[in-house]
Amino acid sequence: MKKIKVYSLEGEVTEEIELPEIFREEFRPDLIKRAVISAQTARIQPWGANPMAGKRTTAESYGSGRGVAMVPRIKGSGSRAAFVPQAIGGRKAHPPRPQKVYHEKINRKERRFAIRSALAATVNPEIVENRGHEVGNVPQIPLVVDDELCNVKKTKETREIFKKLGIIDDVVRAKEGKKIRSGKGKMRGRKYKSPKGPLIVVGEDNGISLGARNHAGVDVVLVENLNAELLAPGTHPGRLTVFTKSAIEKLGELFQ
Repeated sequence: MKKIKVYSLEGEVTEEIELPEIFREEFRPDLIKRAVISAQTARIQPWGANPMAGKRTTAESYGSGRGVAMVPRIKGSGSRAAFVPQAIGGRKAHPPRPQKVYHEKINRKERRFAIRSALAATVNPEIVENRGHEVGNVPQIPLVVDDELCNVKKTKETREIFKKLGIIDDVVRAKEGKKIRSGKGKMRGRKYKSPKGPLIVVGEDNGISLGARNHAGVDVVLVENLNAELLAPGTHPGRLTVFTKSAIEKLGELFQ
């Protein structure tokens, strides 16, 4: 098995450990994409118009032979049309329906396979760099850090740790890469697009989620809660990932 170095919060090597077998899984970008889309579509809330919208009227058609269109017309209002899609206040021609199923399901074994494959992609420097991450000053991929990282609660402290570990460049990239979305998404609550930065995988969270949450693009997750979307945001595998020593040890027993 491949051995990797464990770094202290000062960026110094403290020991070497073996990588679990899970990091040698076959790379399957097609399966990773399916798992990410499944997670994204599971969050969609079905929505639909009221089935009676635009139909609550007593309007009736005059019938043929009057030289006008045979659309339903409101009684006592001259010739005002109602009910039909082209009339003011009429029904929609093809309204959204809550019965529509948006969730793209995936088998449990496939989902676990996708997570293992996405984890394997995080230890491949070429895939990580091709995804766009700044890894020039990162001493090792994957980057494994001492468990003391789990106890850091201050943003100022995490910033210094990120500098010593060489991942601050990727945090800066995520912060400066924020841009305004093109198109009508700006009017629908999706004005900004922000790149994803490093992912921190911990064995236990004793405050690191508080210390890292103010850094752009940084996510913190317990190793038990890992999923394909965190490891491959936007269906693109190879996210720059920082593991704590305890997280690496626990990974050997997960997602089998």
